[in-house]
Amino acid sequence: MERLDKFLCDSGAGSRNQVKVILKQGRVTVDGVPEGSGSRKIDPKTQQVCLDGQPLSGWRRVVLMLNKPAGFVTATEDKREKTVMELLPAQYRALDVKPVGRLDKATEGLLLFTNDGGLLHDLISPKKEVPKRYYARHEGTATAEDISAFADGLTLGDGTVCRSAVLECIGQGESMITVCEGKYHQVRRMMASRNMPVSYLQRQQEGALTLGELPRGQVRELTEEELAALECWQK
Repeated sequence: MERLDKFLCDSGAGSRNQVKVILKQGRVTVDGVPEGSGSRKIDPKTQQVCLDGQPLSGWRRVVLMLNKPAGFVTATEDKREKTVMELLPAQYRALDVKPVGRLDKATEGLLLFTNDGGLLHDLISPKKEVPKRYYARHEGTATAEDISAFADGLTLGDGTVCRSAVLECIGQGESMITVCEGKYHQVRRMMASRNMPVSYLQRQQEGALTLGELPRGQVRELTEEELAALECWQK
């Protein structure tokens, strides 16, 4: 048995807030009877749930967090390189999950996967400005001028314009960088443009999600609380 609102979310009917509206509008039926309570317990194996008269398949939305190690490319397949898909258990690969954005081969840390196309689009859309926070080890030490240059927005040597970003010096040769976009090798190129080439880079946070204690190379599903935190990027 499971809650009706969770079944609807997992079936792709919408985010938790959108499902609440759908239920209030009387668009959901259970065995032909209108149902407006998301807390109603149902058995998907024996009961038929319909939205606007159409049966729901019971597709389960999955959102995963991987602590990506170096040495894997962010792609669903590659003929020459190991991909992040190889790090996922078979039961998740069978659900057609895809990486949310990308980390380059040498970069480690937080990488999300989902089979929810709408969520994937919202998280990678530059318009949503989802902040991504990185820890970097690099040559030199960030100065006040470097911090100001990041805040003003950098234009790289090839003409790429980077939006305002946050550079925090946390020690000699160590910095935290927060960006709200995902251009090609962006953090590494921004640091190199200030004469601070990066030797190690790890994404530690995306939106409100943090890597926490997840071991390198391991994957887990997001909690209900973490899924709720993602909804602010779907409005």
